Amino acid sequence: MLRTTPEDGGGTGPAGDLTSPAGTGTSKDVRKRGPRTSRARPQPFISRLKRDWQLLLMALPAIGLLILFHYVPLLGNVIAFQDYSPYVGIGDSPWVGFANFHWLMFDASFWDATINTLTITTFQLIFYFPLPILLAVLLDSVVRPRLRLFIQSIVYMPHFFSWVLVVTLFQQMFGGAGLLAQTLRDHGYDGIDIMTNPDTFIVLVTAETVWKDAGWGTIIFLAALAAINQNLYEAAAVDGASRWRRLWHITLPGLRPVIVLLLILRLGEALNVGFEQFFLQRDAVGREAAEVLDTFVYWRTLLTGEWSYGAAAGLVKGLVGLVLILVANKVAHRFGEQGIYKRS
Repeated sequence: MLRTTPEDGGGTGPAGDLTSPAGTGTSKDVRKRGPRTSRARPQPFISRLKRDWQLLLMALPAIGLLILFHYVPLLGNVIAFQDYSPYVGIGDSPWVGFANFHWLMFDASFWDATINTLTITTFQLIFYFPLPILLAVLLDSVVRPRLRLFIQSIVYMPHFFSWVLVVTLFQQMFGGAGLLAQTLRDHGYDGIDIMTNPDTFIVLVTAETVWKDAGWGTIIFLAALAAINQNLYEAAAVDGASRWRRLWHITLPGLRPVIVLLLILRLGEALNVGFEQFFLQRDAVGREAAEVLDTFVYWRTLLTGEWSYGAAAGLVKGLVGLVLILVANKVAHRFGEQGIYKRS
């Protein structure tokens, strides 16, 4: 091995620096200055278009469908400011300005539907939203792959059932002539009919939602669990952390970005609890318990012909949902989370 002397400009160690010029002290200067960082310049739009034109071409059909079925219909909200009649069309319907919104604010049935919607949303946010997270953690702890796949197939299956079938199954179980009432009668008790009880309707619809969609909601959380570095669990186990400590300090922090994102999206749909589920059970429990904004818009448009009034109610619901998303996303930024879009 070649060695150099201080007079030659090299190092005095066993493997001197033969590449540095004599007397320059390059290694020390590098340590003083630190690594030189260069920020990549953004490519021009034309260059990115030439580079990604195949991907953009593949996305055009999906973009076209999105524009056609989601953005073009937004133009129809103009009827909320008209006295619209389908017989004369949008162009010939007279303008009334904000009159429909004024009548909406003083409509007691609209506020009853709004209160029912917010009550059901809050109840489901507390008792339904955490269940897919818990179920995903339990499924992830199943060691045998075949057993895990079998359980996942069972809990996913109800998602593909229609609400007509779900309500029918619950009717057979908890209706006046259902299995529960018949069992109570066989043992000398009075039968109960949960399906027609307005006092327990909120619990009933939440139970139906849990049975139908809780398993399907675990898919996103299972994907987030798979992205967590398994070395963190091994290191925590070596340090003596129990299963609960690993869950609290590794699993839940790994799921936190996904939980915040889905929570924001859920708040954006706070006034959209569904239509078919409540429409099917509205007559059984009464309008006071089952009327939500979606069914309110349906009854006030298709049955009474008040198209502009129903459009105004739907527009208010959409604007409130947008405001809730923006506020929730701002709160997420305050707590250091990215939310649904990055901070500007």
